[in-house]
Amino acid sequence: MMVWPKKHSAFIASAFSLLLAGAAYALPQYDEEEHLGVATCASSVCHGKQTAATNSNVMLNEYKIWITEDRHANAYKTLLSAESRRIATNMGLPAPAHKSQICLDCHTDNVPKEKRGEEFRIDDGVGCESCHGGAELWLESHTEEGITHAANLKNKMYPTEDGFARAKLCLSCHLGTKNKLVTHEIMGAGHPRLFFEMESFTANQPAHYNVDPDYIKRKGEFSGFTMWAVGQLASAKASVELMKIYLVKDHSMFPELVFYDCHSCHHSMSEKRWNATPSTGKVAPGSVRLNLVNLIMLREFTSVVYPKMQATLSAGIKTLNEASQKNHAELAAALTEISLVIADLEAKLRGGVYSKTQMAKVRTRLLSQAAKGEYRDYIVAEQAFYTIEGFTINLKQFDRYQNQLDKLYTILKAEDAFSPSKFKTVARQVKSGFE
Repeated sequence: MMVWPKKHSAFIASAFSLLLAGAAYALPQYDEEEHLGVATCASSVCHGKQTAATNSNVMLNEYKIWITEDRHANAYKTLLSAESRRIATNMGLPAPAHKSQICLDCHTDNVPKEKRGEEFRIDDGVGCESCHGGAELWLESHTEEGITHAANLKNKMYPTEDGFARAKLCLSCHLGTKNKLVTHEIMGAGHPRLFFEMESFTANQPAHYNVDPDYIKRKGEFSGFTMWAVGQLASAKASVELMKIYLVKDHSMFPELVFYDCHSCHHSMSEKRWNATPSTGKVAPGSVRLNLVNLIMLREFTSVVYPKMQATLSAGIKTLNEASQKNHAELAAALTEISLVIADLEAKLRGGVYSKTQMAKVRTRLLSQAAKGEYRDYIVAEQAFYTIEGFTINLKQFDRYQNQLDKLYTILKAEDAFSPSKFKTVARQVKSGFE
């Protein structure tokens, strides 16, 4: 089982971060500035030092960390693999994966050719400007003495430190947008199932920054708990908006199945999994159910932090599940209704300050729901586990509960062998081991 690196995590929401959250930022792939290329950041006098600097407010060895530890650096190389060639062939693409826009859009910094500087290389993969935005206006100025982060943002640097902006950026590939989506066809051709949980992904990402007092002074801070909640909300919001496009407006013979729970269909025929839970709604056995995992996680969050919203969110989940079995009109109405609930919760999250006590209570809620058998779909059990583990690490209790977490992870380790009944049984045992 993976062990995350220790993180600095204070439970505050800075005014500066909240200011950023209210602003609109173009995703780096679609910004107006020229992308100059990784090479412009990689020299030893910039971000290419071999070890972290001790007399700077940034580490200055960011390039080394990226090129040696960060899987984003190898994203383009993945397109050269036999598996990627097979996916492209299975889809009937007119070009191999490393030359197809549908693949390049997420495996590289695929900006238009007219926006590529002299040192830009498409085979750099997901590099500096893929996340920080085109450096045309800020490359030189951001090193000047006395330059502020606000000035860099004014020069179109993307605000990755802000949870809402970070979620928008990460989800543009790890979920998709209306312009680029890992569809059921792509997964059917061999692409791995996508999974995303922003706080655990952030914690596992090789850190090329230190959230120290200087960082907080310059950029503000999102706590780990807030980052998790924002990631869940952003994922739910993006999924709902994409469902409006692909499940309501698109009247194809088959709906876009990527928005449904994979394991509604992909499980052993010998193991009977269907057994309605109180939170499911009236969905018939054998139905293909929507993937509402992030809304379910938000339901558990609101039960602790915003209890008055919990009933509304729960009702919305049931209505959405049931509407998806009926017709486009009812599904459209249910999606619109749940969008209003998401918007209300987003407004609260943008101004919320949360405590360790609340985090621990959400963890207890997740364990209780798992022990009752509420998480019978793999994707929900998976998301719940990563949240429970992440909260345990944030609460500095990992060493104490590692054995219990290992037991729960064992049930999830082999996706195709997942047993809802075993997960429920082990969750009960694990819950009893937590204080």
